[in-house]
Amino acid sequence: MRRNMQDAENMLRRYKGQSVDIKTVSGGVYEGTITEVTNDYVALSLKSDDEGGEPDQVYVLLHSIESVLPRGVT
Repeated sequence: MRRNMQDAENMLRRYKGQSVDIKTVSGGVYEGTITEVTNDYVALSLKSDDEGGEPDQVYVLLHSIESVLPRGVT
């Protein structure tokens, strides 16, 4: 994702509340639901391994995102 940061932020805002896969330039892959988007980072709610447990939250800096793939889109 080599776009202007504002374009990246706007795209992620459109996906807010949806499940996505985010790959970072360091090779990390995060699968979760977008819960928050700022001009610096995107917050994802990850599925918890514990039944009934609180979902984990991860923050990914926008400048480290390489690609975003919406999940469940046909």
